[in-house]
Amino acid sequence: MRQFFSETLRKLRTEKGLSQQALADKMYVTRSTIARWETGYRLPDATMISRLSEVLGVDVNMLLSAASKSDEYPNVIMVDDRKLILTGGLPILEEVMPNATVMGFTDTCDAVEFAKANRVALAFLDIELRNTSGLDLCRELLRINPSTNVVFLTAYSDYALDAWGTGASGFMLKPITPEGVREQLKNLRYPFWTGGEGA
Repeated sequence: MRQFFSETLRKLRTEKGLSQQALADKMYVTRSTIARWETGYRLPDATMISRLSEVLGVDVNMLLSAASKSDEYPNVIMVDDRKLILTGGLPILEEVMPNATVMGFTDTCDAVEFAKANRVALAFLDIELRNTSGLDLCRELLRINPSTNVVFLTAYSDYALDAWGTGASGFMLKPITPEGVREQLKNLRYPFWTGGEGA
């Protein structure tokens, strides 16, 4: 499953008799971009998948399905306006999900821009953010990609009821712990391979 998209793309390209460079030329990308897609290092976004379907002459839904089953290096983000929380939390996320690309954001706009450009598998969101609510950020992330798992982080259990109304997968009280993260991973709406224990 983890290599589903990369193997599918490689198979389709070779069936068409195209080298990586030839496909890259038709896609208007670099050969290294094709190589990253075929090794599973990166997944193309929806626009590129649509272009691939045209170039390779295949149904776009088949490629989208292959991509949805592929989380070779899933993107995991943590959004909290306090750098101290990120500094403590990010290493824990990397420990529990060694196969994930883990990134932290203090600015919600940066997190949204990242989500628009990259498929986010899991987002840990503080509920009380400086310029917006984590609940609103959750809705925006799910609008960008309905398959993003969201886990809320807060020091206040009072928010739990509001959090469940957003389509989130879970709710954690701070401080974040490896055990707490592992427990949340068991309950994700859209599970993915993390590379951690029991994966």
